Amino acid sequence: MRGVMATAAGLVNRKTVLYGTAMNAIAPSRREARRQARRDAILDVAAQSFLEHGYAGTTMSGIAATLGGSKGTLWSYFASKEVLFAAVIERVTDAFRMQLSLILNPRDGLEPALRRFCVEFLRKVTSPEAIALYRLVVGETSRFPEIGRIFYERAPRQTQQLLAGFLGQAMENGLLRRDDPLAAARHLTGLCMYGMHQQLVMGVADTSAADTIDSEVDHAMTAFMRAYAA
Repeated sequence: MRGVMATAAGLVNRKTVLYGTAMNAIAPSRREARRQARRDAILDVAAQSFLEHGYAGTTMSGIAATLGGSKGTLWSYFASKEVLFAAVIERVTDAFRMQLSLILNPRDGLEPALRRFCVEFLRKVTSPEAIALYRLVVGETSRFPEIGRIFYERAPRQTQQLLAGFLGQAMENGLLRRDDPLAAARHLTGLCMYGMHQQLVMGVADTSAADTIDSEVDHAMTAFMRAYAA
């Protein structure tokens, strides 16, 4: 009996150790948590600086001064302003791409899924933050080509590729006529952006009202389905 109890105790202790090890592997250490918090703080300051002062007007020294740390500390997180800008764009777009991937569910039906995609896409790209970022990139790409490349690779291109995967499957299933899925994705996103987005960028319009978004999406979906319906 004593041997059985000892074996059981050993199993419990082993389970506790294994559970504790697994939890330690999942939960970040205090040092990792502090480093992540510091990184987030850097990205917050950098994003605000890029939008307020532009790419040229933002410096690593200025960001370090705002944070109250040294340039050496900042460089230990981001090796250059270009790398920092890329990280800002990546953080802005990551959650949005995840949201779009959930919206593009084939089980919801082709047109309902595409319509929800268009609504959320247009709502995002016409937000004040997105308009300000778009103006920044367009305004400074001629002097700093790297920011145009970074923005395109992490925002329009990845969104278009995500949509192209959905459209390609719809073409395989006979729901849309066969064509280049990436070209079709570019057409749909372009149809969404041709009106209100352009007006907001140019300062012709002041806001992106829900009813205006719905109207823009209606026109985009009608034109797209006429072009690609099977």
